[in-house]
Amino acid sequence: MDTAEVTRAIAAATSVAASLHLPANDAVVLHNSNKLALRLTPCDVFARVAPVGQEVAQFELDLAQRLTEAGCPVCPVEPRAASRVYTSDGFAVTLWTYCEPVTPHTSPVDYAKALEQLPTGMRKVDVPSPRFTDRITEAEEVVADPSRSPELTDADQLVLATPVTDRPGPRPCATAIP
Repeated sequence: MDTAEVTRAIAAATSVAASLHLPANDAVVLHNSNKLALRLTPCDVFARVAPVGQEVAQFELDLAQRLTEAGCPVCPVEPRAASRVYTSDGFAVTLWTYCEPVTPHTSPVDYAKALEQLPTGMRKVDVPSPRFTDRITEAEEVVADPSRSPELTDADQLVLATPVTDRPGPRPCATAIP
């Protein structure tokens, strides 16, 4: 998101939190891409914010709920808010429990065990999911439209729009060792 959108998205997220009596005087941007990931403080809530119509917020909520029910180690929805998509000023906002980064508090073995549980749980859930190829098409459209990717130079757009197999230089190895 560009700077103006980030400002509006933060205002939308803090407004949603305030409407739920969650004090959100500040927001720390944790990640900014086509969605914004925020840590709202002092209520200590994780917010995901995306323009309405460009989000998969309901899918994320449904998947998180089912994975939680299957015993997977996923971040739960914020318990002080309803498990739903909130809208404000053209943005879709979901609220989640903020979890401190795990490193270095979690051992590599415990981390690996948690990752191992995820595919096991995913096999137990029945949630329709978007096709991976749809995401690729969406990414290609963003790269091809300078208004949606204003920070990309012409050279960057060319590299991202050119399939890896058509690029000069070393190719990824896809053959097995005989």
